[in-house]
Amino acid sequence: MKLSVIGAGSFGTAMAALAAKCGNEVMLWAHDPKVADAIGRTGRNPSYLANIELGRSVHATHDVAEAAGFSDTIFMVVPSHHYREVLSDLAKHIRKPVKVISGTKGIENESLQRMSEVSTAVLGSRLAAFASLSGPTFAIEVARGDPTAAVIASTDVDFAQELQRVLSCGTFRLYHSSDVVGVELAGSLKNVIAIAAGALEGLGLGSNTNAALVTRGLHEITRLGMALGGRLETFAGLAGMGDLVLTCTGSLSRNRSVGVALGKGKRLGEILDDTKFVAEGVKTSRSAKELSDRHGIEMPITNEMYRVLYENESPRNAIHRLMSRALKAESAL
Repeated sequence: MKLSVIGAGSFGTAMAALAAKCGNEVMLWAHDPKVADAIGRTGRNPSYLANIELGRSVHATHDVAEAAGFSDTIFMVVPSHHYREVLSDLAKHIRKPVKVISGTKGIENESLQRMSEVSTAVLGSRLAAFASLSGPTFAIEVARGDPTAAVIASTDVDFAQELQRVLSCGTFRLYHSSDVVGVELAGSLKNVIAIAAGALEGLGLGSNTNAALVTRGLHEITRLGMALGGRLETFAGLAGMGDLVLTCTGSLSRNRSVGVALGKGKRLGEILDDTKFVAEGVKTSRSAKELSDRHGIEMPITNEMYRVLYENESPRNAIHRLMSRALKAESAL
């Protein structure tokens, strides 16, 4: 398969390397022309995963038209707040129906739309099929060949199974699903809980607290996800529990790193100024709170993280409020 991978950050770079390893031909689009040029000359991305050899079947470009024309399968791996803009730029050069894969884990703040909905809004009748790839997938581990499993979801089962075949190889195993809503929401909402998990570490709290957070975090993610049309088994699977555990415990988690800094007393603006990576959970916390309010779904951890991130609340006060809530049964969904 020929794939246009849009976004040369760490995950886009990892997906390009993986796709090439699985025998596909890849065009990797980079926003920065210097990055595209360096990849073309050296076969490596100087800004992300610099030690990873991308392979001869990975080509690089800064030209949106070239990326759009390379393949009728476009793999979007850009931050959620840039997704619409970048896809709109690509759309100017798309003349026939295309299939879109999203590796983006976020919910657009302004519209509260998932990336499947943004893709439909931008492409309309030119969107032939959509799939979302998610799961416990730290980019560097995927790129260096650590055994990894993830899920590819599409309402077009043939497309999901095709992607499952062409992107699975010796170190990367894909499971297919038709639950696009559940996979997108699970992959997005877990980032908010991961920031909270980092804050616990920053405060010096222990394993009891973290285990309670992960468990109750999964509960509230599942409640909102099912209210919006996701399926229970998705939230218990790779895109749900699997990715949640990874991002709440793994030292490579960007969202967890933001939380650690918050727990140590740093302000959000200071943290973001000091980092070049995107922590999707920061923006997703706003979308998640608005969605929970709109649909009447109680999400106490998410609400407290919104206060910490946007209302200058202290993580310790947020924990106190969570622990002093009215006692209740551990209710079923």
